[in-house]
Amino acid sequence: MRPLVGGHVSVAGGLYRAFENAEVIGARTVQFFGASPRQWFSPLPTAESIKQFELARKDSNVQTFFLHAPYLPNIANPDKDARIKSINALTGHLTIVRLLKSNGLIFHIGSSKPLPREDAVDVIVESMHEILKNVPGDTHLIIENSAGGGFRIGSTPEEIGEIVTRVKSDRVKVCIDTAHAFEAGMIESYTPENIKMFFNRCDAAFGIDRITALHVNDSKTAFNSHHDRHENIGEGQIGLDGFKNLAQEKRLSHTSWILEVPGFDDTGPDKKNVDILNACF
Repeated sequence: MRPLVGGHVSVAGGLYRAFENAEVIGARTVQFFGASPRQWFSPLPTAESIKQFELARKDSNVQTFFLHAPYLPNIANPDKDARIKSINALTGHLTIVRLLKSNGLIFHIGSSKPLPREDAVDVIVESMHEILKNVPGDTHLIIENSAGGGFRIGSTPEEIGEIVTRVKSDRVKVCIDTAHAFEAGMIESYTPENIKMFFNRCDAAFGIDRITALHVNDSKTAFNSHHDRHENIGEGQIGLDGFKNLAQEKRLSHTSWILEVPGFDDTGPDKKNVDILNACF
């Protein structure tokens, strides 16, 4: 058993296009936006579009698929009205996850400024409880680690672990972004020793089995830069050897590896990046 490899794909023209675009890049796992990532409102898919989506999925080689939340929500926001708006937006996207029977909604927690960290964690936990309550069932809400800086929450395994522990739900999962971990100062170089140490911290903080996906990205910016900028595999600061070492971490064999890279033709994750990553195993 080894991780599934794929990437973020466009669904322009219909949600079902996720599987057509997955085929083009040779993906066995995909991620996409269930609605516009730059709007607060998320219209639910129609019964006809869900049926079309399910038919396309049956004919596809894709085994897992994830939705990514929009960029606007910030459930660490100290302003109550703005936080409610964020809760409503994530509720809408998690509802789409449920309707499509997706593996989960990957989201960024946000920034706590000017709240003290302890107070920020309180409102994050309260917000996540509300979102899970709004969308009953077994749909997964997946916390993505941040690149840190700017009062962003969730850059360390321990910070994510505190939130997971306090929410107390099996529906809460984790997505580790390789570039974010590097940019946040968590892994200075992707050597076998550093990789093992980082995932030991994850295991102690929230349990490595809770990691359901990895965003596998090289980094344009330096270690501990706190600047979130992705690069094609092997073209950035992490380097190809780092991903070869990561591929040997057997504790990640159950996960889905999703590329969010610019692509060699600047159109997003492409077959070349998928092939390079597959060749690391």
